[in-house]
Amino acid sequence: MDDLARDRLQAIFVSANPWVVALAVVALCLLAGTAMGCLIAYLSPLLTTALIAAIVLGLLMLRDLRWCFFALVGVVALLPFAAIPLDIGFSPTFLDLVLGVTFLVWLSRIVTGQEERFRPSPLALPVLAFILLAMASFVAGLAHAPLTARVLRRFIETLMGICLFFVVVNSVRRRELLEQVVLAIILAGFVAAFMGVVLYFLPRELTVRLLSALGRFDYPTGWSVLRFIRDDPRLPMRATSTSIDPNVLGGLLILVASLITAQLFAPRPLLNRSWLAFMLGVVILCLFLTYSRGSMIGLAVGLLFLGLVKYRRLLLALVLVALLVLSLPQAQGYVEHFLAGVRGQDLATRMRLGEYKDAFILIRRYPWIGVGFAGTPDIDLYIGVSSLYLLIAEEMGLVGLACFLTILGIFFIHTLRAWWRMRSAPHLEPLLLGVQTALVSGLTGGVLDHYLFSFPHAVALFWLLMGLGMAAARMGSSGDLSGTPLHPES
Repeated sequence: MDDLARDRLQAIFVSANPWVVALAVVALCLLAGTAMGCLIAYLSPLLTTALIAAIVLGLLMLRDLRWCFFALVGVVALLPFAAIPLDIGFSPTFLDLVLGVTFLVWLSRIVTGQEERFRPSPLALPVLAFILLAMASFVAGLAHAPLTARVLRRFIETLMGICLFFVVVNSVRRRELLEQVVLAIILAGFVAAFMGVVLYFLPRELTVRLLSALGRFDYPTGWSVLRFIRDDPRLPMRATSTSIDPNVLGGLLILVASLITAQLFAPRPLLNRSWLAFMLGVVILCLFLTYSRGSMIGLAVGLLFLGLVKYRRLLLALVLVALLVLSLPQAQGYVEHFLAGVRGQDLATRMRLGEYKDAFILIRRYPWIGVGFAGTPDIDLYIGVSSLYLLIAEEMGLVGLACFLTILGIFFIHTLRAWWRMRSAPHLEPLLLGVQTALVSGLTGGVLDHYLFSFPHAVALFWLLMGLGMAAARMGSSGDLSGTPLHPES
């Protein structure tokens, strides 16, 4: 709007004649109502509401980087596979847009001088090396496999997820923002778990209808949205919420459960302890309904780590929960399903063992930089194995896997040293312990599943947590140990 138009509009509304003001207001309301009606007629009430909410959120994201983190967490937890119903040669996902805006806002703040100087991190060079190795493996892999839009898109999304680490480390400089992002992950994960439980116990026809409504955002539709053990409808159904796959949902929930547990046992939690207990119960129930054995093992190891490091009472709670599960008649089906996997008696476990065998064959043939992300040179081999570490070794070779393990080693050494210095910090210590526990849970679950490196939203969440852990460690080293939590317990 130019100065002349603005002056005329201002003159109308400051006019002494009330009739002029009233007529102007009525005209603006009619104009806005007409535009809204046309938009609803062209799209739909749901899409129009989503569009308006997206515009408002987009403006907030452009104004403040913290809204970028909130939007990212919301998309990862609630709409991880949603794509915009717009064909521009491909359909960009919500995750693509949020990550793109996040990097745009961060880089613009650096260019305009609003962001402080770039802060080095002990993980900066290893993470950069990991990115370069991924690019080298990707380019080398194109020698034996064609480049498709799907492969290129997945690779770019993976790189953006890894690069998110640098944004977080250099942007989360205050404990207040660290608390807000952790709280956002907890709340978004709780909402995902709550929806998963509700959809699980609703009549199946209604669950199918509700989940099929996401079909306009490129989600599956029809009865295929329901998932069952061994894909057999005669066996128990598995919770998926809006994550499509129960194992993907389980991978999210173990991260969220770890963060909630650390806050539940903290001296001064971010939320009231009774709310945290309720949220943890819902998350654990939803995780139980996914029947994801790898996720349950991952969470158990993560909570065992938390109990050994800090909260001894948690160890007793784990024993009591285990005894309760083993004794409840309602849980015997789950226990049998779990034991069948441990003994290698069910089809899913035998197929997974076959994947491991094929993965070791591929790694032996191409040990150094792997076969890339597009395909394999040999017709008798394939990319795809239910293990985070074997998948990295397949695609990036043993060099890439060694770099990844080095990153993890540096992270835990650095953050554990920082935790030792901040053990008396009632606010910051639970945040760091929660992130460490979440990563221990996720990385343990990664032994039996690959979601942390195969799904872009899981990659983004993993490196977001890595960045938050390093940011918390830096705050502890710099002495930012005081202050009050966002929601002190009454």
